[in-house]
Amino acid sequence: MIAPSRLVRKFVEEPSRRSKPMDHLDQNQRSRLMGKIHGKDTRPEMKLRSLVHGMGYRYRLHGRDLPGTPDLVFPSRRRVIFMHGCFWHQHPDPSCRRTKLPVTRGEFWKNKLEGNRRRDIKTETRLLELGWSSLVIWECELSDLDQLRPRICEFLG
Repeated sequence: MIAPSRLVRKFVEEPSRRSKPMDHLDQNQRSRLMGKIHGKDTRPEMKLRSLVHGMGYRYRLHGRDLPGTPDLVFPSRRRVIFMHGCFWHQHPDPSCRRTKLPVTRGEFWKNKLEGNRRRDIKTETRLLELGWSSLVIWECELSDLDQLRPRICEFLG
C-alpha cells in the first residue's frame, strides 16, 4: 500500500510543475546572471576571429565609426562581418533550435527580439548605402567550420 503522504506530495507537486514554469533563480540572481552577458569578445566571436585569422585575413575589431559596430571590419575591402547569436538576433532558419522564446515574460522578449531584428535590417541597409558589404555568421554555423570557410573566402574575395 502507498503511504498517504506520498500520494499527497505527488498530487501537490505535479500540477504546479505543469501549470507554470519555475525559475530556479530569484530576481536578483537572474539579473546578475543576465548582466554578465556582453556583446563583445564572446566565445562564438573569438572562434570566428580565430578562423578568419587562420585563413590569413587581417581585420579591425568593432568598427565604432560604422553603423551597427560590426564585429570584424576589413577596411581595404569595404566589407564587414557580424557574429550574430541565434537567440538574440532570432536566426530565421527553422532548423535552428537556439531561437526559442522564453516562456516567462513572453511579450517582453518578443518585443525586444523583434526590435533587434529591425535594427539589424536597418544597419545592413545603412552599410549598403555607405558602400560596405556585410556578412552575417550565425552562432550555430560555427559548429561546421569546413562549410563556413568557403563562404567567408567567397565573401572576402
